[in-house]
Amino acid sequence: MKKQFSFTPYILHHGGASQVTGSCHELLCGADESLLIDCGLFQGADQRNPEIDFGIEAIRALIVTHVHLDHVGRIPYLLAAGFSGPIYCSPASAVLLPLVLEDALKVGVTHNEYLIAKALERVKKQIVRVELGTWLSLTPLFSSAVAIRLQPAGHILGSVSVQIRLGERRDYCDVVFSGDLGAPYAPLLSAPKPLYRADTLILESTYGDRCHEQRRLRRQRLKAIIERALLNRGVILIPAFSIGRTQELLYELEGLIHRYKDAPVTSDLCWDDLEVVVDSPLASRFTELYRQLTDCWDKEGHAACLRQGRYPLSFAQLTTINSHDDHLQTVRNLKKKARPCIVIAASGMCSGGRIVNYLKALLGDERTDVVFVGYQAYGAPGQQIQMYGPQGGNVRLDGEKYLIKASVHTLSGYSAHADQGDLVRFTARMRYHPQQIVLVHGEAAARESLQEKLIVACP
Repeated sequence: MKKQFSFTPYILHHGGASQVTGSCHELLCGADESLLIDCGLFQGADQRNPEIDFGIEAIRALIVTHVHLDHVGRIPYLLAAGFSGPIYCSPASAVLLPLVLEDALKVGVTHNEYLIAKALERVKKQIVRVELGTWLSLTPLFSSAVAIRLQPAGHILGSVSVQIRLGERRDYCDVVFSGDLGAPYAPLLSAPKPLYRADTLILESTYGDRCHEQRRLRRQRLKAIIERALLNRGVILIPAFSIGRTQELLYELEGLIHRYKDAPVTSDLCWDDLEVVVDSPLASRFTELYRQLTDCWDKEGHAACLRQGRYPLSFAQLTTINSHDDHLQTVRNLKKKARPCIVIAASGMCSGGRIVNYLKALLGDERTDVVFVGYQAYGAPGQQIQMYGPQGGNVRLDGEKYLIKASVHTLSGYSAHADQGDLVRFTARMRYHPQQIVLVHGEAAARESLQEKLIVACP
């Protein structure tokens, strides 16, 4: 049967169908019965009211693929709308999800500690941990047979693809939601493995129209940027999401410092002298959780570090900044007298958070380097810096324009998303190819380009 690239009649998309944010898909499993897969915030140019604008009466359970806000940020609003069913996720996501939602509530909803505590208490009660690779029957929630299986997706710690089996014995249909798929050669996580089969595949397409250049050489590219900044005695600013990208960068930076620690960069500065600043209380908390969840790391890479007596997320050159006063003081010091260091701060798209203060202070300094390591949604300040920075343009931050004199770099090899080739391989290597493929989580050009490749690869 020829592949179809249209929305299936039994899947309702409440976000993330034609854009990269707001992922939220409802799978109808029978008469007035459904599963919700993710419930994320709209971000960047897609930002909109987060309140639930669809009926929830039929929803029996929520499945979380991973804990980035564009996949889980609307969960508090879902609960406020009356959803009281189970929230299924991987064991690692079960640990990380409350922390993500706590921060989202503080930033976007309320500072009332009592209300936040009550909301998190409710979330924790509804979370159900699902072991990876094992089938879990949800039949008690439905009038017919429904089962789910979670498989590692390699995007961030705890990320999964979801296989949903409707029916039983020979009369069943497997619907697979890829979630956000990771790329090979990630510093911390193993690459996702193709599933055995899918009758219908709902596939992400974030980078469906491009390939990550020189992914294997990304460490050398990062090293070259750092050495340039050290020679200029400037600051490297890396906007990064608090969960996932920050920890992968720390892992990579520790590896560079360990390998070149005694190598001089200037007459008075060695790699071992390089300071790495993580200016984000949330990122610091996530990093601590990552340290506790080493059983979810790539086994081979982690074992090699331990044999060498190394601890990639806790090394001597790492400084963490938690208080707001310390943050402001650091920004002032760097603006007054730049010193060679790397600053990692949220948000990843520069749409808020502490990275904005650094950008305001240092974008106008030619010694500054801004390094993007993740996707920049259209309309986000990060996308504007990425586009106009190399042209000496400007960006609007908090309503004011700032001239960009800093050097701007994009290292696509650090993307946590699979590229076009990875997405095609994930699909084509299934033993039984999908009869229907629905492309989501991508801009129009990315979906169209990936569609063309899939038609050839999975005839």
